[in-house]
Amino acid sequence: MGVVKAESTQIVPASPETVYDALADYTTVRPAILPAAYSDYAVVEGGTGAGTVVTYRLSAAGRQRDYRMQVVNAEAGHRLVEQDQQSSLSTTWALAPVGGGTRVTVTTTWQGAGGIGGFFEGIFAPLGVRRLQSETLRNLAARLA
Repeated sequence: MGVVKAESTQIVPASPETVYDALADYTTVRPAILPAAYSDYAVVEGGTGAGTVVTYRLSAAGRQRDYRMQVVNAEAGHRLVEQDQQSSLSTTWALAPVGGGTRVTVTTTWQGAGGIGGFFEGIFAPLGVRRLQSETLRNLAARLA
């Protein structure tokens, strides 16, 4: 299987700088906007923007998986890129001004499994990831409204 991708977009009623500051705050804001499927969240290094490392457990589709995400790229007001240090999973938060707010697009990609399992992963996993992304974006929008 090739790369699996899930993407969600939300308009957030705040400036790109305000949205970026909220998303880059891995100590206070991030744990507050994550859905209940995330647990054991902890900041390991940093806490704001590039270089920050966080760990968490994600429970989805009857499975649990631990992640160790590092912010590998941060462009204030524009983009945050997080890379799992234990897999190919990467999440990009892209911000663009729109009207009186910000269009936030979150894109998660990873190298899918091979065979029939990979076929089903490519179909069903993005649906679950999009649900988590959308809930996180709604929580972010509500926090900044």
